[in-house]
Amino acid sequence: MTRVAVNGLTGRMGGAVVETAADRDVEVVVGFATSDVERAHGVPVVHPDEAADALREYDAEVVVDFAAPEGALTVADACAETGVAMVVGTTGFDEDGLDHLAAVSAEVPLLKASNFSQGIQVLQRLVGEAVRALDDYDLELMESHHNGKVDAPSGTANSILATIQEERDVDPVYGREGHAPRDEDEIGVFARRAGDIRGEHELILAGNDEVLSLSHRAEDRGVFAAGALDAATWLVGRDPGQYEFGEVVDAS
Repeated sequence: MTRVAVNGLTGRMGGAVVETAADRDVEVVVGFATSDVERAHGVPVVHPDEAADALREYDAEVVVDFAAPEGALTVADACAETGVAMVVGTTGFDEDGLDHLAAVSAEVPLLKASNFSQGIQVLQRLVGEAVRALDDYDLELMESHHNGKVDAPSGTANSILATIQEERDVDPVYGREGHAPRDEDEIGVFARRAGDIRGEHELILAGNDEVLSLSHRAEDRGVFAAGALDAATWLVGRDPGQYEFGEVVDAS
């Protein structure tokens, strides 16, 4: 049984990870959060500043992280110190934060993904193929998430945008207002925040009197929790370095 620590235990995704782990060969042994609570979802809670000691005390093999960038980096340092693998689902890192994670990956195996859905992984591959084939079609990218999500566009939308930009030289335009004629080499990027939307992403390609839509909608946070736990069990025991969720999907 894989012994997992969860960073961001008191958040939406932390709860989903614990719930999903109950049906798998995984035990959540400790969680990290800045909340002033001793337990959450039946799991002991420790402040991220004390993560290194907790990882040793609870003999964790891998951390699953769904927190804020600052807390994620604090726990990443604890992983580097203790030799514990780390799966990072937190988004919104700046360049310094990404460099920080890269440095940690020199010490321990680290897998960072903006989305742990198998469907999104397939969507990414379809996006690359479609943009390459329809190289003169207009592109528009839209995403929707719950009203508590703080980063926009979502990490998944930014990953889709990066895939597009590998195929075409387009500049993102984040929303439009007033007199805003469309430029030939732009892609509109739009973020919506409302209710408890789990995650929706859509790319449209329009031209030649037709519209192709590539979209994905998550019905439950358990989709992401399951993918993160798949990544966690796959990552344990691997050599230090940076890994991709696509490798986990291909292996399964």
